[in-house]
Amino acid sequence: MAMSKLSAAGRYDPLHMAEFDPSTHPHRRFNPLIKEYVLVSPHRTKRPWLGQLEPPQATTLPKYDPACYLCPGNSRTSGQKQPVYENTHSFENDFAAVLPVAPEAPTPLHPLMTVEPVHGACDVIIFHPRHDLTMSRLQPKEIEQVIEEWIRIYVMRGTQEGIKYVQLFENKGAMMGCSNPHPHGQSWAHSFVPTIPAQELRSLKQYALTGSQVSEAPKGPGDRPCLLCEYAHAEVKVAKDEGRVVVSNNHWVALVPWWATWPFEILLLPYRRHIAALDELEEEEKQAFAEILSKVTRRYDNLFSCSFAYSMGIHQRPVPVPKGSTHPVDDEKQFAHLHLHFDPPLLRSATVRKFLVGYELMGEAQRDLTPEQAAARLRDLNEVHYLENLQE
Repeated sequence: MAMSKLSAAGRYDPLHMAEFDPSTHPHRRFNPLIKEYVLVSPHRTKRPWLGQLEPPQATTLPKYDPACYLCPGNSRTSGQKQPVYENTHSFENDFAAVLPVAPEAPTPLHPLMTVEPVHGACDVIIFHPRHDLTMSRLQPKEIEQVIEEWIRIYVMRGTQEGIKYVQLFENKGAMMGCSNPHPHGQSWAHSFVPTIPAQELRSLKQYALTGSQVSEAPKGPGDRPCLLCEYAHAEVKVAKDEGRVVVSNNHWVALVPWWATWPFEILLLPYRRHIAALDELEEEEKQAFAEILSKVTRRYDNLFSCSFAYSMGIHQRPVPVPKGSTHPVDDEKQFAHLHLHFDPPLLRSATVRKFLVGYELMGEAQRDLTPEQAAARLRDLNEVHYLENLQE
């Protein structure tokens, strides 16, 4: 549809008509995973900012902090001591969001006020003994140890009685609610499938059962089309300087999704074959996974020359498939495709972040910078960490 041409001041001139340009004109994009839209307003990127500025994050931390409850040999908040670990280390969270046992729910006061008891367990996954090394500063071989620990916990928790879902995630940076800068992530395992991954699984199932294979992308279970296989296949076919791919290798692709909400959001997933969960990865795929995690997180830090804040979560099959068992054809879990979401808040600099407020809370998600523009900025960054350049 023809629209008014933008003036130099960023306002529309109704006397001039122009062809639709997604890098200039407001539009909506649909997220087929969660069945929601995002409003894209690229003409707002020149909007002046006089709002909140985040305090600069510390660029240098000690290798060991005697006050840190995650450093080797130190006391946890529970009073227990951490072992003097030399690699990735995990322990049960002292402040777990769910508990191992849940009592029966009371009778609801009204059908609109129901209670569902939940149970489970939470773990803390320390990536490295060094207090000052986030994932972006680790070597790929060290990241492989993190991946192995993710797999171990996913299988351990996912095979426990009553557990229906295991969520692995990392909050990096104080502005994302991280309470300790020591590099670590978490695992929450519980007796229900949470809202967002549940919707993704429904969407993946719907596409598999009703969608059509429109490319030579890998297929999912039952030789059916997979939404994420199709999407990744389409993205890697786009010309590098026009698309949303940030970095890729022989097994994985990291891209700013077509429907991204956060300014520099990244979707990371395997694209050569359909993989439902971490425990299905082959050795070569694990190595490639570690390499691309290193490249993504280094690009993030290099964007604004800071320890780049984000929330990262792994979505996959809710729990491992017990050996020798099969899922019924209508079971949503069988349609899962392993992928990672990186949701970073920073927008214009190390101190200016995006807020999900106002219209975005009451209407729908909105962004200014287009996914294509964000991908181009990330793609053009150096893969050598900025702190390593400073040390030379």
